[in-house]
Amino acid sequence: MSVKPGQAPIVFNEQFNKSVCLDLESQLIRYLHADGNFQVLNRNYGITDADYYDRARYREGFNEVFDQLLEEGVLTRSIPDIINSNLFKFSPFKALNSEQAIAVDGVLHLFFDDLAGSRGRSIVVQGDPGTGKTIVAIYLMKLLLDIAKSEPDEMLDRDTMFANYFIPEFRELVKDFKIALVIPQQSLRKTIQTVFTKTPGLNKNMVLNPFEVGESPEPFDLLIVDEAHRLGRRSNQPSASLNAKFTAINTALFGSDRSDLTQLDWIRAQSRHQLYLIDSAQSIKPADVPKKVLDGLIEQASSEASFFHLASQMRVQGGNDYLEFVGRVMEGTQHSRMTFGDYDLRFFDDIHKLRRAILEKDREVGLSRLVAGFAWPWASKNDPDAHDIEIDGLQLTWNRTATDWINSETSRDEVGSIHTVQGYDLNYAGVIIGSDLGYDEKSGQLVFRRENYHDKKGKENNPRLGIVYSDEDLLDYVKNIYRVLLTRGIRGTYVYVVDPALRAHLRPLFAN
Repeated sequence: MSVKPGQAPIVFNEQFNKSVCLDLESQLIRYLHADGNFQVLNRNYGITDADYYDRARYREGFNEVFDQLLEEGVLTRSIPDIINSNLFKFSPFKALNSEQAIAVDGVLHLFFDDLAGSRGRSIVVQGDPGTGKTIVAIYLMKLLLDIAKSEPDEMLDRDTMFANYFIPEFRELVKDFKIALVIPQQSLRKTIQTVFTKTPGLNKNMVLNPFEVGESPEPFDLLIVDEAHRLGRRSNQPSASLNAKFTAINTALFGSDRSDLTQLDWIRAQSRHQLYLIDSAQSIKPADVPKKVLDGLIEQASSEASFFHLASQMRVQGGNDYLEFVGRVMEGTQHSRMTFGDYDLRFFDDIHKLRRAILEKDREVGLSRLVAGFAWPWASKNDPDAHDIEIDGLQLTWNRTATDWINSETSRDEVGSIHTVQGYDLNYAGVIIGSDLGYDEKSGQLVFRRENYHDKKGKENNPRLGIVYSDEDLLDYVKNIYRVLLTRGIRGTYVYVVDPALRAHLRPLFAN
């Protein structure tokens, strides 16, 4: 195969049937989009991950195609490099599993039914870490905008998933629609904005923070809220300017700055339709919308038949068993060691060995990083030459950037905080459980060490709402933080525990 300007490569094989061709086409669309060398104009309604007879054998043959495309310059990066990129991980061309596809189909059905009947139900998709909530959100954004821009005489493969939504009636319902994706976390929001910039039909201005939603002069037809559990309530904001904005938005939307109003109320006030993607167990600080509010949202959606649950683990190769194991470890109800197939779960008593192991995995497969709980002050924020973390003579610094830290040039030599890694995945995660979490041998319970927890916004009281947070209250948030950190690694998780009593308690639970 030789590709010249003005020519297009054609892949053929007399043994390829339609299922094989669709599978190869779907993979090529995903890889070419993530590689970034060409602009992919395809819609995403036909991206499939369907199983078919002898798929494993056919896919081995696909590698020869990819190698030739790389050799001819059609692809500019190897497949492993492409797969490790944010543009691949958060691509709107990502293949949905059957559970995600059912959720997307259900959301579309409800949404168009509400539009046709001038109704407005809040739709909720709930899922554990790694079940693909963000992928569902991005996929839906692309799909709805493609439906809105489709042509009446467009030729579609009607056997393809979601093709039945590309009809004139639905196109008219979403024509000139104002739609946005809301992401509370700065780092993840910036990453998704980059993905949207590189995707035809999408642009970075469609990805907003909650304050931008609240300040919008015009309401939205649809707001899709990813990581909705990270929406905020009335509290002391990270800056004085945001405190002023919170007051101004509440006053503009509701006539007064009532203390009970949250960013969830902004979403409702500023949109006719809403889709929330939630995992309340990933709420990590008191300023997040309270769990009881999220539970009420889920209960309402369930009563209106607009609730969908994602259960299948798509990130961690240890599967749902590993996620449940982590949950039980954090709740103190796991009492024996477990293994999870080929998932590489290790416990380290030496921090130096942990770091060397993560660096070695990064050289082998990439995207292997150290992450930790917020158990050390962030001295390097004001002094670039300072070290933040010191354990047994090993000196480390927190992440030097809050935007796409995982892919930054210095990330291999740094430690990522929860605010930097939530929403992302790694191939291997080296998790340092700091001394903010301890173990009381008398009670047999995990305990919170307030003096060792250095996230100011993660532990301050809320005098405006008259709330004083006890150690038990904050323990729940810190356990959630470590649940998130321990579920970042796709291929493996390596663990080091600072507190001696907690280390002795956890060591027997982890397979080595």
